[in-house]
Amino acid sequence: MRRFYSESVTEINGLVTLTGDEARHISTVLRMRPGDDVLLIDGKGAEYISEIVSSSDGEAVLKIKESRISAAEPEVKVTLFQCLPKQGKMELIVQKCVELGVYAIVPVVSKRCVVKIDGKENKLVRWNKVAQEASKQCGRAFVPSVLPPVKLREIDLTPFDAALLAYENEDMRTLKEELRRLGSVSSTALIIGPEGGFESEEAEELINKGAASVSLGKRILRTETAGMSALAQIMYEFDQ
Repeated sequence: MRRFYSESVTEINGLVTLTGDEARHISTVLRMRPGDDVLLIDGKGAEYISEIVSSSDGEAVLKIKESRISAAEPEVKVTLFQCLPKQGKMELIVQKCVELGVYAIVPVVSKRCVVKIDGKENKLVRWNKVAQEASKQCGRAFVPSVLPPVKLREIDLTPFDAALLAYENEDMRTLKEELRRLGSVSSTALIIGPEGGFESEEAEELINKGAASVSLGKRILRTETAGMSALAQIMYEFDQ
């Protein structure tokens, strides 16, 4: 069943009206017609089996037949703190981490980041659009937010049950070992460095804040690979 997104599902006499890109996709791209069923998601975890009542280039009216909470969401909420990578890589990171079940993504600026924090407003809009499209594609009804960028020293780890720092110089503890030590948690922060890695002082500061320094294995992963790899391991370990 085709999936469509509405930030605010507001019923009027059992009907919901879609406008803009979603309406055009229904009528112009897919050429769907009245009577066709679609799945409407609200981005917060609910999905609605709906029937198209009418559609045009700028508007589609849907009749909600059934609502339910999506079963696609993992129990553990992982917030990815991703140091800003070079041009173009962030979209890939957002897309794949949404598919893997991330809860939220926070772009981070560290000392070795080549990309700077200024002028990222348009990028933020684009990254959230990528998250929305990835959620629809992979069958989620929750759309993870890509939050405004922060500096590394501004990261607050206190809201999380656990915090994991992927650190290339860690040789005593693996991510697998730390996950098994933790057991079950409801929320965790996952911190991934830039192309050049963290400076030792940065890693030490995060550890002092409560992050557990972990290795992702014997090979050094690119920044765009590290978050995906760690997130997949977290979901696997917690049986998601």
